[in-house]
Amino acid sequence: MRWTSLVALIGTLAVTGCAPGASDPSAADPSAAEPTAPDTSVATSPRTSSPSPLPTTPSPTPTPPHPVSIQALIQMEYDGGGLKLGEVLDETGSYTRYFVTYRSTGLTISGVMNVPNSDGPFPALVLNHGYIDPDVYTNGRGLRREQDYLARHGYVVLHTDYRNHAQSDDDPNAEQNLRLGYTEDVVNAVLALRTSGLPAVVPNRIALLGRSMGGAVTYNVLVAQPGLVDAAVVYAPVSSNAVDNFDRWIRGQPVNAALADQIVATYGSPEDNPSFWRNTSPVTFFDRVSEPILVHHGTADESCPIEWSQTTVAIARQRCRVADLRRRATCIRGGLGAVDGTHHRVLPATPLTLPSAGVVHHPANARPRIRPGSH
Repeated sequence: MRWTSLVALIGTLAVTGCAPGASDPSAADPSAAEPTAPDTSVATSPRTSSPSPLPTTPSPTPTPPHPVSIQALIQMEYDGGGLKLGEVLDETGSYTRYFVTYRSTGLTISGVMNVPNSDGPFPALVLNHGYIDPDVYTNGRGLRREQDYLARHGYVVLHTDYRNHAQSDDDPNAEQNLRLGYTEDVVNAVLALRTSGLPAVVPNRIALLGRSMGGAVTYNVLVAQPGLVDAAVVYAPVSSNAVDNFDRWIRGQPVNAALADQIVATYGSPEDNPSFWRNTSPVTFFDRVSEPILVHHGTADESCPIEWSQTTVAIARQRCRVADLRRRATCIRGGLGAVDGTHHRVLPATPLTLPSAGVVHHPANARPRIRPGSH
């Protein structure tokens, strides 16, 4: 199967056909391994006429993962479903645009969905937008060019708003939890599409596209739930190391000083608690990825340094059986201007083929766990 016409932007870094390595999430970080069981043996005592009492201490149980961690996303039971097509927002000759909602971890998440007007069914893409201040964000904002282009080329396109955006329910802890809830919303968006029963959607042909912050969301989904989707494309992504992002946009911004203090008080700083920060970084778990990934990054990106993606690709090449790095220097200034409310500048899109190597259908044992009745 070949995924075509995704998006070509500037400066290509490609990783294809990543195969899973060790799937134990604790293996990526020795500090995340299961703690050694305490010694519960009974000391030998002199013989007496009465039998020794049986020990009453129960066997130690594995320590659950920190609730703010990739391990927690791995073990989570997802409830994605209830995809509802609401108001028709636009009709073109090529597709119809709907307001949609779906269920995610007990929350209602809003979004938009473009459905081609021609005969289906069609493969689907979930689009993960970059950072836009939730106070100014509106339904379906970000990636509008890609929403239109992909729907015109035969894809059902579901653009999720994430929690705390547009008409989605609020999660008051989203920022303190390093926005890992956005990853839950994307996993649940895929499940909502798959279980929707919509005749336009091929339920086992779904891929991801993420930009900037949405690139990290995409990485998180791939490591937390390998086998969930068939392929992924990211462009101008933030770092796959949570510390880089924290230092650049939270700890490094005076306007976010209060949030930085709150996060450090809750979890410790990267210097004082490196284990926590490793376990919130998708790069730590790249050996779990089973889908082909294509990474685009401009060499002159002034917001997300290209070195972040170079490091991401280099580590992916170390941890995957097959990896290919393709890069071309392209200046991004003077393009279409700001997209997604961030400072990246991009050039007009051209068709791109995502190599089909590694595209998989979903074996039953590769599915995320789903709560009973969540369909």
